[in-house]
Amino acid sequence: MGRHMPGEGRPIVLVGMMGSGKTAVGTALAERLDVPFRDTDEAIVAASRMSIAEIFERDGEAFFRAREREILNRLLDAGPGVVSTGGGIFLDQRNRDAIAARGVSVWLRASADLLWSRVKHRTTRPLLMTSDPRGTLERLLAERTPHYANAQVIVDAHASYSISDMVDHVIEALLQISPETSA
Repeated sequence: MGRHMPGEGRPIVLVGMMGSGKTAVGTALAERLDVPFRDTDEAIVAASRMSIAEIFERDGEAFFRAREREILNRLLDAGPGVVSTGGGIFLDQRNRDAIAARGVSVWLRASADLLWSRVKHRTTRPLLMTSDPRGTLERLLAERTPHYANAQVIVDAHASYSISDMVDHVIEALLQISPETSA
């Protein structure tokens, strides 16, 4: 691409709710920027040889969050790249501090309707395994929004945007926070 991105040498860390597009947009962004793509959930699954749902069921959410923090720190230390995070990772102040110190956080902000349209048919979301998954999603979004709002960059997702459109918006937003690199 030939552009210098803000925080050169620092990972771009995508945060937000399940269904916001962190993995799809992150993969395409990494490809466009010609940097590695890393995913905290994939790294946890690879390290534990269990699915996220299995970890939640066997060991509980607290255990999962501790492993997630370890993986995040390892990926932040891996150098330039794009990191897709699990939806709950940015809720922990320690994780937000680590990302702020060593990366650039980007919140892919999406409405409850858009998120629901993307996750309602998935059975791999342990936090939505409730009697009212739509209500649970809306509650999680309301609880998490103040944490996500701490991201350095916020990019709004829309149903009409393609993955490529979202990548364009993320790059544009990143360039706006770092005027010295857009010259």
